Amino acid sequence: MTHIQAQHLKTIEQRLLWLSHWMIHNANHIRPKADGIKVGGHQASSASMVSIMTALYFSALKPQDRVAVKPHASPVFHAIQYLMGNMDRERMENFRGFGGVQSYPSRTKDVDDVDFSTGSVGLGVAITSLASLVQDYIAAKAWGRDIIQGRMVALVGDAELDEGNIYEALQEGWKNDLRNCWWIIDYNRQSLDGIVRGGLFERVEKIFDAFGWQVVRVKHGTLQRAAFNEPGGDALRSWIDDCPNQDYSALTYQGGAVWRQRLMDDLGDQGSVTALLDKRSDDELAALMENLGGNCVETMAETFASIDHDQPVCFLAYTVKGWGTPIAGHKDNHGGLMTKAQMAGWQAQMGVPEGQEWEPFAAVKDTSALQSFLDKTPFFAKGTRRYADAKLPVPTIDFAADREISTQAAFGKILNDLGKVDSALAARIMTTSPDVTGTTGLGAWVNRRKLFSRSEEADAFIEHRIPSTAKWNFAPDGQHVELGIAEMNLFLLLGAAGLSHSLFGKRIIPIGTVYDPFVHRGLDALNYACYQDARFMIVGTPSGVTLAPEGGAHQSIGTALTGMAQDGLASFEPAFADELAVIMEWAFDYMQRDGDGDPDERTWLRDETGGSVYLRLTTAPLEQPGKRVDDSFRQGAVDGAYWLRRPGPSCDVVIAYQGAVAQEAIAAAGQLSEARRDVGVLAVTSADRLNAGWTAAQRDRARGNASAQSHIETLLGDLPNSCSIVTVMDGHPATLGWLGSVAGHRAISLGVEHFGQTGSIQDLYRHYGIDRRGILTAVEGLTVGRRVPLQSVV
Repeated sequence: MTHIQAQHLKTIEQRLLWLSHWMIHNANHIRPKADGIKVGGHQASSASMVSIMTALYFSALKPQDRVAVKPHASPVFHAIQYLMGNMDRERMENFRGFGGVQSYPSRTKDVDDVDFSTGSVGLGVAITSLASLVQDYIAAKAWGRDIIQGRMVALVGDAELDEGNIYEALQEGWKNDLRNCWWIIDYNRQSLDGIVRGGLFERVEKIFDAFGWQVVRVKHGTLQRAAFNEPGGDALRSWIDDCPNQDYSALTYQGGAVWRQRLMDDLGDQGSVTALLDKRSDDELAALMENLGGNCVETMAETFASIDHDQPVCFLAYTVKGWGTPIAGHKDNHGGLMTKAQMAGWQAQMGVPEGQEWEPFAAVKDTSALQSFLDKTPFFAKGTRRYADAKLPVPTIDFAADREISTQAAFGKILNDLGKVDSALAARIMTTSPDVTGTTGLGAWVNRRKLFSRSEEADAFIEHRIPSTAKWNFAPDGQHVELGIAEMNLFLLLGAAGLSHSLFGKRIIPIGTVYDPFVHRGLDALNYACYQDARFMIVGTPSGVTLAPEGGAHQSIGTALTGMAQDGLASFEPAFADELAVIMEWAFDYMQRDGDGDPDERTWLRDETGGSVYLRLTTAPLEQPGKRVDDSFRQGAVDGAYWLRRPGPSCDVVIAYQGAVAQEAIAAAGQLSEARRDVGVLAVTSADRLNAGWTAAQRDRARGNASAQSHIETLLGDLPNSCSIVTVMDGHPATLGWLGSVAGHRAISLGVEHFGQTGSIQDLYRHYGIDRRGILTAVEGLTVGRRVPLQSVV
């Protein structure tokens, strides 16, 4: 690195330090506040990262590299974009305000070039390793060999390493021969509530080393290294290396005079040490002691440039929290802010004239030279790095069974049928599962399409001619990624693969399977993937107490409600194989959409925006309805419901069911029809989509559009006011409990509210009152004009 390049990096570093802090100060102390609540913004956490990010973005990165920015360094990231002309001042001034730049980098909420959303601590770190795996997966395929591979980089707060998902990702990376991944740890030894325990990172380093990472300590900056070469420098270096974290932070906050006194007290009058200290003023001594490797832009740039391989690297960059500001080192500085007085003094120190606080080049002497340097920065050379890929045509999926079959088995057969045909869609499907591939319906697909690995690996059982239903052949063209038992990794991988069209310009259709109750084990990562607008299909199977012999630990209750509540995820629970086929055909197209979000006035759903899809499936085989002559069920299955048995004009009861309890609902309706001719049976395939359309239509009517009507309102619109509704499902009853409110019908909702136990399906259905007898008891209670407490039908 030339002296001129180093000077430009130093100038940029100081500009970013100022702009990031001024943005936070403006939001908290200058911008009018209606509620008087602190806006926040993490000035100290931004300061500790500014040198690292300057060296990274303006020296090390190439356009094909992707970065997950530490959540609390968001102001620095936005300052970078502002300096480069990619962010306007209005949004900067509105930091953490409505319509302004976000608190933490967001792919969907920010307008600048965010690679990975961060904010849920640790997930932005772990996803980079899974994104690297996705990049390898693409590069190994015939359709992806033209991609230019980049590094997946995470900027990591040291306290983030308390998050367990990071270590799950480390293990998965080792198993998959992780490449092209950098994690840069901002080791300022302070967390939200205090000081990181001394000695911890010696153990952290050993963990990284055990999983095949190169660990690079960046402990001392150029000033310190120069001082170590002076007489007495060895003693100073030993003191710095041995100083406890808490002491180093406290001394940093107190400044040069206190540094001098402490060093003299600890090292004594050793002549050479005294001379080393005496040749520096208090300010110069403070600058020397704060010149740790992570706070030295020149050192960081040189360190990044020294890496000439694709092995994963962990940079342990020693920093001072709040570096370069009046609050540096204070243990309360995580959420603390500079006061107005502190900011005024610091502004003078930074040389920023009043009135030029927002000027990108304020206090820069040679602006043309700096602009020329910025214009040549490789990372920004190609502009915004959001790519796209063409939509893949979806083949017709027409699957209907004339015998009993479960939705889980039907899913496996549909996927296997897709795998038999050499279609563009089938080539781009990537399946994955956390160690439950065979028990979630993926076995036949994997046998046909193989498992992904960077190198060929034959199945030893096949080689030794040992009979087995599974063919575990690993190959670069394999399309299944087998994961260990860590649902967080599953959803992080689905998130990374579901962004592949944008990150790498190559579309993947990711499908993940997991035991349905363990959806909740990865819920943070699922929400994180949806927040980024990743596109994937998650199949939760088996679900509910229908998985009767496995007991309560393997039975799911609340996942249907999760499917309803999760933004960016369309949730379905079909009962029959032909419904599932229709939904999957629709889903493969829906996952690729990127429309403007105008609602479909038939359903009032914003389907053109697209999104991810959740299928809640079961292992309970159901008698199938046979080939449907009336195709109205096809549209209804996608919209969320259809009449399996249309109610007559004198209907006094409707049974609405979702999922595997279809047989019980149909049997109950058949028994009721002996006395009531007009009984209706509503097949609900998606409470999520029905509810979303209903609430959207209500909002639009409130805005004056009297004609807005959702799909469920159309279905229930002709029911007599005296009609009662009984809802039933193998899941929490609140999932369908709102149906009575649509048109003001009396209703009771049957479902499961408590942990299950082992037994047969019929035992548990009877125990929870979701069998035909429980349905009939509920109907009887409603139709005689009294409400029945749930416990009386259990």
